[in-house]
Amino acid sequence: MAIEVFAPAKINLTLHVTGQRTDGYHLLDSLVVFADVGDRLEIAPAPRMGLDVSGPFSVGVPTDERNLVWRAAVLAGVAGQISLEKNLPHGAGIGGGSSDAAAILRVLGAEAHASALGADVPVCLLDIPQRMRGIGEDVTPVGGVPALDLVLVNPGIHVPTPEAFKRLRTKDNAPMEDRLNWLDHAAFLAWLGEQRNDLQTPAASGNPAILAALKALKGAKLARMSGSGSTCFGVYADAQAASDAAAGIAKKQPRWWVRAVKTVSSQTGPTS
Repeated sequence: MAIEVFAPAKINLTLHVTGQRTDGYHLLDSLVVFADVGDRLEIAPAPRMGLDVSGPFSVGVPTDERNLVWRAAVLAGVAGQISLEKNLPHGAGIGGGSSDAAAILRVLGAEAHASALGADVPVCLLDIPQRMRGIGEDVTPVGGVPALDLVLVNPGIHVPTPEAFKRLRTKDNAPMEDRLNWLDHAAFLAWLGEQRNDLQTPAASGNPAILAALKALKGAKLARMSGSGSTCFGVYADAQAASDAAAGIAKKQPRWWVRAVKTVSSQTGPTS
């Protein structure tokens, strides 16, 4: 029988670059959460591997061993026909490909292979809030993170991660504030506002559309870029405020990808 699985969007609420190893890999400290929007996959038994891709962002997605989904199934030792519905934009800083691969590993019980597929894959094995450190291999669940009503905005540009890191002038920045025990939603947002995305300025310096996306998130309690971009998020007071803001942005920028979402809280637990 075919197995269906959901691959949620990954959002880096913070992204502190704390160093660089001699092999060139950057050291990170990031608080990661997952949203209720994402890609969908189905894997069915088949005599040989196959992958078909559909959805609004299917164009240009490889359907062979270049795809992380294909490689995840091979590492799991499973041959099957995989259908991937791409609902998340490419190169958007919200973990589309990594989350897809993690979903396949998770459903096939092959989580041990996550690190072999990329730095963002281990954190995507669970969809609860987590702190990601090192080059992505040090992942720890974080309690007390509330569900957030966000608006995700992608202005339709692709920011290669190496490009953002290349523009980053200082590689040994301070890590996240370790005070990870918030009394309430307000305390969490106050803490979050004191943290950073160290790649936001270098990414935006070569891509003015990122600044436009941040500016469009009017009324947000906090607006920030996720990952290495180009998706930006705004934190809103409630679901209605997020929905209204998303509708307003989409009306003004019909070519942008805009979604009102809710994130998974520490208390909610995994959704898939």
